[in-house]
Amino acid sequence: MSIDLDRNGAVAIITINRPERRNAMDAEHYAGLSRAWTEVRDNPAIRAAIITGAGDKAFSAGADLKSFTAAPAPLAELMLTQQGQLLNRGLEIWKPVIAAVNGVCLGGGTTLLLSTDIRVAARHATFSVSEVKRGLFPANGGTQRLIQQLPHAIAMELLLTGDSIDAATAERWGLVNRVVEPDELMPAALDYADRIAENAPLAVQAAKELALRSRDVDLASGLRLEQLMLRLLQTSADASEGALAFSEKRPPRYTGA
Repeated sequence: MSIDLDRNGAVAIITINRPERRNAMDAEHYAGLSRAWTEVRDNPAIRAAIITGAGDKAFSAGADLKSFTAAPAPLAELMLTQQGQLLNRGLEIWKPVIAAVNGVCLGGGTTLLLSTDIRVAARHATFSVSEVKRGLFPANGGTQRLIQQLPHAIAMELLLTGDSIDAATAERWGLVNRVVEPDELMPAALDYADRIAENAPLAVQAAKELALRSRDVDLASGLRLEQLMLRLLQTSADASEGALAFSEKRPPRYTGA
């Protein structure tokens, strides 16, 4: 039982490793996942990340409800808004994150999925936010991101019924980018991550940040932020390297500087 972080070149691979519980997460696993996300955010050698689950049955069943309902956290912890930050809880990671969904994606697994940038699913994967069936609702962004990322009626159907959808439906609705055979899942996710990692890291991170912040600002402010960020990146060594590599007809060697 663990949260594993491995490296494949400039790509970090985070695995929720608790297959005997369908990769459901208790407090210990959430803490481990928080540490893994912090490493992705802060390590300049990492340019992209993949999040997946161990085994071939489940991406994640979300929170281990038995562990939390049996011993709820002290009420005072509600005010510690920056403690144990997670990607779906608001931790800002501008490096792209790819989800490799290898099975059941339930509850908190789906809210985690919603905070990623690119999603590949195995053909047998299923998706749901079923918390209303248990007297709860999908927190950590479930009620916020689902309505942003799907058409209103579809998002509300998932939120209010708690029913599951299959991978083909998720692809049709735009919840995932691709559906592949199980043995093609990690190669497909790595292909996305490797192609991203070849690009200029500062430019990639700026593109992600500006795209996500556009949800919260008006168009004029967003365009101004683009101008400022572009002017800043024009002074970078990577921008010079990109132009030089193009003129010399060779692959660029980006350093993130």
